[in-house]
Amino acid sequence: MDTVRVNDFLASKLDCLVIGAAAAGLVIAALLLFDSNWVVGLVEASLFRKNAPNTHVIGSTGHRKLRPEQYDVDARTGFFPAQPLPRLPEVYAVWEQSLADARGVLYLADNRSSEALAARLDGEKWRADVRSWPVLSVGSLRGDLRHLQRAHKMLAFILHYYAHSVPKGGQDEPVRIPRSLAIPLAAVSKELGIAPVLTFADTVLWNWDLIDPGRPLSIDNMRYVDLLSGSETEASFYKSSAAIELKGAEMLRIIEHFVNMTTVTSPRAIADMHHNLQQLKRIVNELTDIFSCIRSIVDPHVFYWIVRPWWMGAGKLSNGQPGWFFEGVPDYATFDLSGPSGGQSAVMHALDIFLDVDHRLSYHRSPAPSEANKKADRGFMERMRRYMPGLHCEYLKRIAMVQYTVREVAEMAPSVREPYNAVVASLQRLREVHIQVACFYVITQARTTPPASAGIAAEKLDTKGTSVGTGGNDVASLLKAGRDATHRAMIH
Repeated sequence: MDTVRVNDFLASKLDCLVIGAAAAGLVIAALLLFDSNWVVGLVEASLFRKNAPNTHVIGSTGHRKLRPEQYDVDARTGFFPAQPLPRLPEVYAVWEQSLADARGVLYLADNRSSEALAARLDGEKWRADVRSWPVLSVGSLRGDLRHLQRAHKMLAFILHYYAHSVPKGGQDEPVRIPRSLAIPLAAVSKELGIAPVLTFADTVLWNWDLIDPGRPLSIDNMRYVDLLSGSETEASFYKSSAAIELKGAEMLRIIEHFVNMTTVTSPRAIADMHHNLQQLKRIVNELTDIFSCIRSIVDPHVFYWIVRPWWMGAGKLSNGQPGWFFEGVPDYATFDLSGPSGGQSAVMHALDIFLDVDHRLSYHRSPAPSEANKKADRGFMERMRRYMPGLHCEYLKRIAMVQYTVREVAEMAPSVREPYNAVVASLQRLREVHIQVACFYVITQARTTPPASAGIAAEKLDTKGTSVGTGGNDVASLLKAGRDATHRAMIH
């Protein structure tokens, strides 16, 4: 056994002698499997996939090495920047100040509580200040990734503060977003390749500071800065999402190792895949544990009635136009304006790509999709990528550029099939837990009475969309379709 392999074993948390024996057995198994029929099978499987109807083509990369840093993916923190985003240059101080001033001043437009009514004049003064801004050019930020990200975060938070606090007009009257906010937000979004609305990246990836600047980012050394509702529930939700993202960074290293393999047919490659899939199962199980703990730290009642309404996107008017009108932006009607959603987490997309989970029902897999699966929004996952930073979308495209998927290898290699199926089973369980959590926080809470602090009159209660998420999709059917697609990835 070579020195590199020995070092790998020493890095493991398990007993090195046990691991050594297990790894030796894997290498022997791989040697027994390594024959020409298997290699031919891999080629045939790849050709079948590439010629399947209505599917994307995954081709050879020519062994061009994946370098995550080129896609703003950190080796340790994944899709998080390793450091908090720096403040914007002084010329943009009005944006920084406006977001700071919004805290504790703005309430949802439908809130008729005594506190909200007392703050109405202050809220209108804040919105008037936003309307009075000069239209600032973002040209000086071009090419400065961290400042562009901060600018997007600042403007997107201000957008949601403005749109959800302004008194509503007629039923078919859009909320007018002033050009002083709309034009720079659209410009920054174009530079980043991201939707001009509040996104998962704004709320979770770019919205934190270090508790102790002398220590690196970790779940215990971060605090969330901007909270639309100002509630601890909102901060706890963001932190739960952060825990998933940071744990997911471990998955990315496994995926990147597979993408950078120059061959998947050697005994060493098979042994590596077996070992890494076992580690991936452990990580997915830990992600499930994080999902399971959300109920202990995120108040469901406050989440649904106080926090969640701030995340809602523009929606559609009866004439099909967006519910928000971006002044001075001619093509605003083409924008994606659904608001933040967990479906915008690139970590989970990366795992689905790696395991070849077929959300679009492009392949003939068992069991056949149910009628409910067929009616669910098959394009949801791809549409959510439009809300991700452009570089992260490019990363997802890049990890899909492999000669053979790990599933294809597992179909031909029994020593890979078992741990592959185990990972898929763990991901299916995670999605079962996700369904339970999401339904409890959305569907169940919609049947409850709002807290007094929400200030919602009985006639204002809307039960039409009780099962609709902030992304505008039916929660239960969408999540069940994702769970069932995961199950169909199993190799029988």
